[in-house]
Amino acid sequence: MPDRLQTMAMLLRVVDEGSITAGARALRMPIATVSRRISELEADLNAELVLRSPRGLTLTEAGTAYVAACRRILEEVAEAERGASGEFSAPRGTLTLTAPIVFGRLYVLPVVTAFLQCHPDVNIQLQLTDRPISIGEEHIDMAVRIGPLPDSGLIARKVGEVRQVVCASRAYLDEHGRPAAPSELEGASCITFDQLLATQAWRFEAEGKSLRIPVHSRLTVNTAEAALDAAEAGLGFTRVLSYQAAPRIQARRLETVLQAWEPTPWPIHLVYERRPLLPQKLRAFIDFAVPRIARNEV
Repeated sequence: MPDRLQTMAMLLRVVDEGSITAGARALRMPIATVSRRISELEADLNAELVLRSPRGLTLTEAGTAYVAACRRILEEVAEAERGASGEFSAPRGTLTLTAPIVFGRLYVLPVVTAFLQCHPDVNIQLQLTDRPISIGEEHIDMAVRIGPLPDSGLIARKVGEVRQVVCASRAYLDEHGRPAAPSELEGASCITFDQLLATQAWRFEAEGKSLRIPVHSRLTVNTAEAALDAAEAGLGFTRVLSYQAAPRIQARRLETVLQAWEPTPWPIHLVYERRPLLPQKLRAFIDFAVPRIARNEV
């Protein structure tokens, strides 16, 4: 890579890491070398790109525009190199995927493992996270999305649906009773999971009618596993996605209630950017993954 492209890549790493020190550590280069290269770049451009301070660094207006241009240039160079190396003629190279933590571990990881065994020239970086990820900004080849999709230019392949289920431990239900209607949850002890589902009121549907039932949240947590742990311990009802609760329900440690009142299931999609030419590694993975994920009972 020419020296200027190397410096561009160095600048991007420093910006992404938040400081010259952190960037140099990630690049495994001396801090003085990284700082000097960025200063030389600024001198060549006759423009200040970054503002340095003990708390890190921030981009100037010129730096923001230059960094955005660097990303485009380096992506185009990488695309050209992948094409020249045959990535578009056969599945090879690194594929970056992301999925929600529990869904990814239960349904995506087994598919990834099987795919890699069939394609020795492909490597995969699988990021399991429940936080929203921008495919374009974070350079993700494909993402699993659960729930209604916003309007975008992304291509989406539906692979299934997931239900929103209310469950509690058998001991709790034996002591407090099994609700026959959503209204019986009012005043009951509930554990709420604030990442995907509402914490103040739960929505139910039946016979074309929609109900919002206020819930008394004794405990609010930020992971489904914590909500399920608390429910299993007998604290009360929780609402999570069906695949999150499935192992505990199958083991009879939790029991679902109000199945007839569950809202419309959420779709599960594989989404990826629209491209003039789709890399064979991505096309091969989509063809491999869609039928395998779709046949799972989520």
